[in-house]
Amino acid sequence: MTNLEKLTKVFVESFGIDAEKTKGLQYQGIDQWDSVGHMSLVAAIEDEFDIQLDTDDIIDMSSFEKAQEILSKYDVKF
Repeated sequence: MTNLEKLTKVFVESFGIDAEKTKGLQYQGIDQWDSVGHMSLVAAIEDEFDIQLDTDDIIDMSSFEKAQEILSKYDVKF
């Protein structure tokens, strides 16, 4: 499984959405991605990629694409 597939899976499982809806998905763009959903998403990403995100990165994670950009700082290749 590629890292993009892993990240997509995390979003799909965290928010109960179809994989196609992840592209362009923004924070608070769906009801599930509120502040509580955000922290659950962060925890799932950290578990999936075995990393610990910095607080600034957690705050900055405002979209699916931004999550990819942030993860690349942790040597996760897309």
